Amino acid sequence: MRTNVNSTEMAYKQYCVVFIIFALAIVQAVGYDTELYQAKPCDSNVCFEALHGALGDCSCNIDTIDYFNNVKIFPRIQSLVSKDYFRFYKVNLKKDCPFWADDSRCAMKYCHIKKCSKESVPGYANGYDNDHIDETPAMKYTKEAQSDCSSDTDHDPDLSYLNMTISAASQYEIAKWKAYDDALENFCESDDRNAYAEYVDLSLNPERYTGYKGSSAHRIWRSIYQENCFRPKLNPYESFPYVLSSDLSNMCLEKRVFYRAVSGLHTSINIHLCSKYLLSEKAGFAAPPDGEWGPNLEEFQRRFDPSQTFGEGPNWLKNLYFVYLLEMRALAKAGPYLEREEYFTGNPIEDEETRHAIRNMLGVIYTFPDHFNESLMFNGGSQAATLKNEFREHFLNISRIMDCVGCDKCKLWGKLQTQGLGTALKILFSGRWDSPSGDPEQGKLPLRHKSQRLQRTEIVALFNAFARLSNSIRELENFRILLSANKEPEPKHNIFGGKDIQNPNKMGNPKKEQCTSGGSQPRLGS
Repeated sequence: MRTNVNSTEMAYKQYCVVFIIFALAIVQAVGYDTELYQAKPCDSNVCFEALHGALGDCSCNIDTIDYFNNVKIFPRIQSLVSKDYFRFYKVNLKKDCPFWADDSRCAMKYCHIKKCSKESVPGYANGYDNDHIDETPAMKYTKEAQSDCSSDTDHDPDLSYLNMTISAASQYEIAKWKAYDDALENFCESDDRNAYAEYVDLSLNPERYTGYKGSSAHRIWRSIYQENCFRPKLNPYESFPYVLSSDLSNMCLEKRVFYRAVSGLHTSINIHLCSKYLLSEKAGFAAPPDGEWGPNLEEFQRRFDPSQTFGEGPNWLKNLYFVYLLEMRALAKAGPYLEREEYFTGNPIEDEETRHAIRNMLGVIYTFPDHFNESLMFNGGSQAATLKNEFREHFLNISRIMDCVGCDKCKLWGKLQTQGLGTALKILFSGRWDSPSGDPEQGKLPLRHKSQRLQRTEIVALFNAFARLSNSIRELENFRILLSANKEPEPKHNIFGGKDIQNPNKMGNPKKEQCTSGGSQPRLGS
């Protein structure tokens, strides 16, 4: 009997030992997997240690961009976009999401947009909205478009009669041809002529953290990165939506440029949210009516600190500089055209000030010593042409995903900055702004009549998007100072929280892919 008791006790002890070992193993495994998020943000300048030296995929230096932007560009572009021409952006915020059911609408007051009527837009009554409306080819042949030659004494209608009219069916077909031709060079969708588009005063709707988060917000960026960005063909870390920097070298230049541009745009948006964070919404005699907004250092570290981002945060910050360089090159390339724009608002004095400010800033941009060299991309005949078309289709799809954003203010700035980047890509890669002689002097190229033409909303988006990137680089300097001092402005109360980084559960080393097209068509939805 005693032997049976001892055997039972021994078995129980062995069971307890096995259970404890198993539990420790589980805790260790879970701890390893979640260690990324449990680590506290560091108090040093680790986020900025890599922000020096060569930028990669170009000959430019990060420190050069820092100085050039903060000293020369930032004050000019911020002053420029405060002009009436750039304050009003025409956008349709009522479009349905084309890829999935829009099941999450932000009901918070900070998500809402303050709209303005057409009549309140400066110069609207004098043709503001009619600027840059191209005459369609079909319109040239309608009866109404023909001039009256009866007053010409040398004109003999019987001898020189030419039937210039075209049937309605033919006009419809010609309009389709033009739409097809235009689509071949557009990198994003535009709401310029949409019947439901409305004007928004950007100065009344600043970009800042609205509290829009959760599965809806995560799905937007996950769809962009996983379904519309070029990726290494072998992807063993499916739960991580981003491409590790160590894998970028396995992609060809064109696909790296695409990924870094999208990543840089995402980085810029995140910096805006961290620098304009709702610290307090307490009411009071001296309290601002819209709450107190300012930099949130903890949020910045959570999004970019290496210990929180699998070491990728500093590389994402580098991508901000890369997309800044890309858009600045587009401004330089289209500079001669932009210098000749009228920037009409109906106020002759302000319109002249705007034109002068444009020429002044472009003159500074021309002096930048290391512009991005887009001529190195898409060389190689039909294969390169196919890759360029995929490049365009992927970004076009991203612009459509912006209609799936559930927060109106986030959607506004997402659509504007996406269109701005898309306009820059159009300038760089559509071929209409290329110099026949290979553009020996950057920014100096001949004008080509109507073949070089941007819609008003494209110009507004291009300059405002560049202004947002410029502001992000300037805000980085502010965060650098806060980190150096290891002292954050003490927040009254953090209204919002949350993260948008997923922890990868696997690592891999995909083989280097060749610079070919195919096998990477953009997919719709999630």
